[in-house]
Amino acid sequence: MIDFANELRKAYSGDAWHGNNISTVIAVVKVGQAFAHPIPGAHSIAELVLHLSSWTEEVISRLSGNLPKEPSKGDWPAPLGQTETHWKAILTDFNRVNEDLLILVAQFSEEQWSAKLFTGPIPITTLSHFELLNGLIQHHAYHGGQIALLSKF
Repeated sequence: MIDFANELRKAYSGDAWHGNNISTVIAVVKVGQAFAHPIPGAHSIAELVLHLSSWTEEVISRLSGNLPKEPSKGDWPAPLGQTETHWKAILTDFNRVNEDLLILVAQFSEEQWSAKLFTGPIPITTLSHFELLNGLIQHHAYHGGQIALLSKF
């Protein structure tokens, strides 16, 4: 059986197949880069990290048995400010939610990974725990690539 929790760890802070993991990508971002909008109409790095944190929290909620909904902080939360303190808080929150998710999924049994989420008389989704987590890993990689590109400006 594949160690799905380890796949998340690799995407977050390990030896990811696609290149640098998301933690490595955001660790080198300076505060001026974090809040800049070098591409008109594109999100800033800070906005992307807030978006990742928001959806990671929602995935934790769903994997914990709660019904799917819009993330409690919104799909694209706005930064509360643009200082170094604000950037550090964004990074701290990102690390916290990802560590929380790693702790949660490390406890999953093999049976839980293949189990469907939210089964009942009217299934809300046909996703399994694995499919939801795999989607989040892909989401991290996708936006990690955007952040890596934006950090070149």
